[in-house]
Amino acid sequence: MKKFLKFVEIQTKITSLFAFANTLAFIIYQKQPINVPLMVIFFIAMFVFDLTTTGINNYIDSKDYPEMLPVPRKFAFASIITMLALSTVLGLYLAYRTGIVVLLLGALCFLLGIFYTFGPIPISRIPLGELFSGIAYGMFIPFLMLYINNPSHYLTLSFSLENITLSLEVIPLLSFLLFSLVTTFTTSNIMLANNTCDLKKDEAVHRLTLVHYIGQPTAVKLFGWLYYSCYIAVILMVVFGILNPFALAFLLSFPLVWKNVSIFKQEQVKEKTFICSIRNFVIINTAYLASILLAAIFH
Repeated sequence: MKKFLKFVEIQTKITSLFAFANTLAFIIYQKQPINVPLMVIFFIAMFVFDLTTTGINNYIDSKDYPEMLPVPRKFAFASIITMLALSTVLGLYLAYRTGIVVLLLGALCFLLGIFYTFGPIPISRIPLGELFSGIAYGMFIPFLMLYINNPSHYLTLSFSLENITLSLEVIPLLSFLLFSLVTTFTTSNIMLANNTCDLKKDEAVHRLTLVHYIGQPTAVKLFGWLYYSCYIAVILMVVFGILNPFALAFLLSFPLVWKNVSIFKQEQVKEKTFICSIRNFVIINTAYLASILLAAIFH
């Protein structure tokens, strides 16, 4: 079990766990209905598929060096197929219970997860890696949760042989967009920090990430801007009445985040400063979760 958990890098699953927890807190704040059975199924499908994508990543990366895998290669392959099958079945059941929107977005999530490291041009090797990773965790997971619990509140999609009709609820979708930015930006920054630290190593193997195109100095500035934008997003949510003023307790986390940004700006060394992105992810998302719950208590 320990070797399997190492294979799927269980410690990296904080991204999906925080996306789930933050969204659940937001649903509670909005006093929207919660379909508990479907949320349990969604959580299992989401978590298992997160394990699957990491497994695929490590399996492919170890193709030429099987000794890198903590488990036998045959077991690794069997585990990937099993987890993929389980998450697919659960995803299809959710789509069956909720409709075409969940099916389409779920399928897109699956494609992003699988082709993140698989295929002739993996997403992780192109300049869009940070964008896709942030959107997958920060937007797709929250939106699917919100939609499953209250479909008509966000959009309505109907189709027939003659026409396709899509109706969007603008205000709820804009509220969702602001809400999702915190998890989106903090998730993107993990990959941005990793690629910034690995720039020379990546270029040596023709892995041309976003950092290659914008340059390391600009990437370091972007690293800070994305974190600062999280605080702007929460302030705007309070200004527009999406969250009540108690959510501004989130701002108390800023000094710790600013300190880690300053450390990363000084040097971009994988073994020394990449951890700053992980620390900031935990600090910001923990503070975000706490501030939403605090706002919900006094809502």
